[in-house]
Amino acid sequence: MLRRLLPTLSALVLGLAGLGWGLWQLQRIFATEREDARASLRSRREALEQYALVALSQELREKLEAARPALELAAADPLAPAAGLYLRARGEQLLPRLALHDTGEATPARDRYTRLRSGKEVPDEEEGPWMERLALMRTLDRALERRDARAATQGLVAFLQHRARYVLASTRDVPGFLVVLEALAERATPEPPLMQALVHDGMEDGQGHRLEGLQRLLLLKRSRFTRADFDFLHERVVELSRRTGTPVIDFEARTAELAAAPLPLPDSIPGPVLVRSGWYLEPKDEGHVRGVAVSLDALLETLTREMRERGLLGPEGHVRLLGTEEVLPLARLPLGVETPEWGKEEEALERRYRLKTGMVVLCAGLALTIAALAFLAQHRKYRFLELKSDFVATVSHELRTPLASIRLLAETLEWRLEQGAEAKDYPARIIHEADGLGFLVENLLSFNRIDKGRWVPHLAVVRLDELASTLRRDLEAWARVPVELHAHVGDRELLADPQLMRLLLANLARNACAYNTRDPVRLHLESLADGRVRFTDNGVGIPMAEWERIFGEFYRLKGQGREVPGSGLGLALCRRIMRLHGGDLRVAASSPEGTTFELTFPERR
Repeated sequence: MLRRLLPTLSALVLGLAGLGWGLWQLQRIFATEREDARASLRSRREALEQYALVALSQELREKLEAARPALELAAADPLAPAAGLYLRARGEQLLPRLALHDTGEATPARDRYTRLRSGKEVPDEEEGPWMERLALMRTLDRALERRDARAATQGLVAFLQHRARYVLASTRDVPGFLVVLEALAERATPEPPLMQALVHDGMEDGQGHRLEGLQRLLLLKRSRFTRADFDFLHERVVELSRRTGTPVIDFEARTAELAAAPLPLPDSIPGPVLVRSGWYLEPKDEGHVRGVAVSLDALLETLTREMRERGLLGPEGHVRLLGTEEVLPLARLPLGVETPEWGKEEEALERRYRLKTGMVVLCAGLALTIAALAFLAQHRKYRFLELKSDFVATVSHELRTPLASIRLLAETLEWRLEQGAEAKDYPARIIHEADGLGFLVENLLSFNRIDKGRWVPHLAVVRLDELASTLRRDLEAWARVPVELHAHVGDRELLADPQLMRLLLANLARNACAYNTRDPVRLHLESLADGRVRFTDNGVGIPMAEWERIFGEFYRLKGQGREVPGSGLGLALCRRIMRLHGGDLRVAASSPEGTTFELTFPERR
């Protein structure tokens, strides 16, 4: 057959190759058009993203430049607000300010304050400056007790000069300064500017030294105190400030702003960066970084509004920050400009490309379909001729065999009758061969009528035990080997065509006898509770790979080393009969001990 199909196959291959080359070239043109349109859209998007990057970078630099005076003031003045400002020098965070309290639970400053207030502070002889400081404090305290204003002023000046000249430990200096100011507030009426300078502003000592006010001093020296000491001194300073009418809002605000830990910002900053947590940072020199807090959402919203006003974005377009990196270099900010118009253009572009590609694929599919149909038509033509030839040969052989037997038996019978000999069983054998021939013809005619849809089943209520009895009588008539048929069907009734049901069971029984090497042949017909019917034999069995193929037309199994007569239509006819009744036939089980066929009937209403 392949030799016959070779010219047709060659022509189809050549035609498909030419058509495929043409469609491929056409598809390349469509793909080039799409890439050019995509490149145009990308260039527009990149231009807008570059504009947004430049505008956002300029806005961030301007914010940091505007915050520079506040940064410098907050770095120098511990009472200056530092919200939204960042400063790091020599690897240490200065702004936002950190608490940096001394660790431990001891309270040396509070204890010294208590001793100073009660007059029980006794210095060691080795603590020369502290001994002098205590002497000056006692001199001032006595002047205040005598209400000697001149002596008190001289004592205060001497005390302040000693503070400017000697730097003592903060746990001594700050509590001593606090005790002196509380004594002034309790026993004298100093001028408000003086008390504000001593408590808040600070003053110059006339020799170029800056004497910080108590509030600034406590914030500057906060790292020298434990948390308990700092809280105690803070409470005393606030009370003193309120008693003397000194502003305390900045002092309390700065104290509340003290952070327990540094901000989680990167240690190494090679250039200006934007941190997603809301900071813009810019390095100044080695280990020196300054920054300002920013609201990314507000910046992007402002930028989006500006681009809309300039006509660069539509009403629904917006700018957003892409990626997931926490630290973003300013020069490479992953800004994305999105607008529905671009999406619509890309969708229209893809829709046109898909339409063109679909047309190409459709043409290719049609060409392949036509070629396949042409090839299948030729193949079916030659296959039909081969099947026709095989069928004619098979049926001719199957018809010739019983006809030859009938003729031979008839001639032998005639000769014996002429000789006056006994006829014996020749009439019965002639009838048997005629029955086999009639069964083959009935199979062929029934298969043809059912296959062409010309058989309309005449449904009637048929008892399954009556069908079993009829099959048993037929087996006694044409079976050449002993056959035992056992039926366990009870009073099961079927709504079916009686003639077709007898033909179906006869085909199953004849196949069971043909493919069997045992004596006797045992058949078992069983009705199941759920309405199914099973037909079991003790034949040679069917390989599992053949369970479905045996229901094909003209398909025959090998007969265990011997030729089995038949046309290959029996089981195909049985399945068509079941499907004509709305049911099905299948192999339920098979082994070398036998095969079980299962008949499934539709539910009766």
